[in-house]
Amino acid sequence: MPRACEDCASARACSQPLLVEATMHMKLLILTPQRVEALGCQLAEILLMREPIAIKPFWVSIVALFAMAALLSARADDAAHLVPSPGLIPPSFFGMHIHHGGKETPWPAPPVAAWRLWDASVGWPQIEPRPKQWHFELLDRYLSLAKEHNTEVLLPLGLSPQWASVRPLEKSVYQPGSAAQPKEMQDWRDYVTTVVAHCKGRVGAYEIWNEPNEKGFWTGDTPTLLALTREASEIIHSIDPEAYVVSPAPTTNSGVEWLVAFLRGGGGHYVDVIGYHFYVAPQTPEAMVPLSQKVRQVMADTGVGDKPLWNTESGWAQPKPFPSEELAAAYLSRAYILNWAANIRRFYWYAWDNHSWVSLETTKMDNKTLTPAGRAYGIVQRWLVGAEMNGCDEDANQTWTCQLTRHGAQEWIIWNVAGTRAFTVPEAWHADGVTPLLGEHRAFAGSDFEIGPVPELVTGSVR
Repeated sequence: MPRACEDCASARACSQPLLVEATMHMKLLILTPQRVEALGCQLAEILLMREPIAIKPFWVSIVALFAMAALLSARADDAAHLVPSPGLIPPSFFGMHIHHGGKETPWPAPPVAAWRLWDASVGWPQIEPRPKQWHFELLDRYLSLAKEHNTEVLLPLGLSPQWASVRPLEKSVYQPGSAAQPKEMQDWRDYVTTVVAHCKGRVGAYEIWNEPNEKGFWTGDTPTLLALTREASEIIHSIDPEAYVVSPAPTTNSGVEWLVAFLRGGGGHYVDVIGYHFYVAPQTPEAMVPLSQKVRQVMADTGVGDKPLWNTESGWAQPKPFPSEELAAAYLSRAYILNWAANIRRFYWYAWDNHSWVSLETTKMDNKTLTPAGRAYGIVQRWLVGAEMNGCDEDANQTWTCQLTRHGAQEWIIWNVAGTRAFTVPEAWHADGVTPLLGEHRAFAGSDFEIGPVPELVTGSVR
């Protein structure tokens, strides 16, 4: 709102989205005096059954105070409560980007059940550098490596070769012309058809383009990408019915508006999975939760709320350098935990062997030696895979508690976003052990222990 509401008529207009935001995630509501007045005006209109312009400032102030008290009480009582869909957490939830698999980069020591081939030199410009000249050698090596390790491949389709681009000299993140649409739809059809026929049975999912809300990757309009998605979907489903089609994945908060336009244009009819890049850096992983809630709301509003939601790319490039390796491990593990809690069914971390753009690295420069974050990628898999997550809760002190069930036994993952805190373990947990993310398991005796930004796993005895 550019200026304070001068009367309740304008206050009502500015308060509506605030109430919606408060309903979705109370912890994000910033209670400035102007916003409190706006909420007070709307509540006063409801409670007093009068036109907002006729409400006197006295009543506005009184109701505003009640509104603020109620909101603060809600913040204290229930900062966040996430309940994922029932079911065991599968290995395929833990996706990864590997840029140079099998050559410069040895296969990772932790399991990688899903691999997204982005920035891996197998985009359209590399596959078909000139019309009808196909180069599948590198892609075939990747697919053989994936088969060897029982890894499902997600292959993005997109980036126009310069010869096919409608604007071949236009600047992009990659080579000139890559962000523009192909000038001929038939070139796109031929590319998709040839790739899918070549990869049938070896690629589990195809993603259409990359980050279309960013001009470095896409400079066409939404109707054009809708048309490309429709054409690709028909081809993929006709050649390989078992393969998933993933929507173009916008990125960051600014991508929500693009997703709305894509889905309102009918894009959801052509895809099996909604993709999004939940980048929130330099914020903490907890910022992924409200962003995912916005995306989920858009999906529900546009009739595709029943489709799976995948985070096909996220990581941290800021702050740079990253404050500490221990905090990097904490961020990676919390990101995976919270993505599942937010009903995101797959999460491809960016990236295993990137040492230039990212600041949160999982390997050293040899692409083999694990950093603490790389170790955390394996550890958090052991914590989650095969368990069912019953829910995640944040309290007023920014302590998160995520409850798991594994073979009938209860487990809890605990951390505090703000710093070190004393945590009292409820007697009902019957806790018998604690395992720090990067530490050794220890027997638990007593009722209190210190927690901090690095998650810890509490196990309980079966009663």
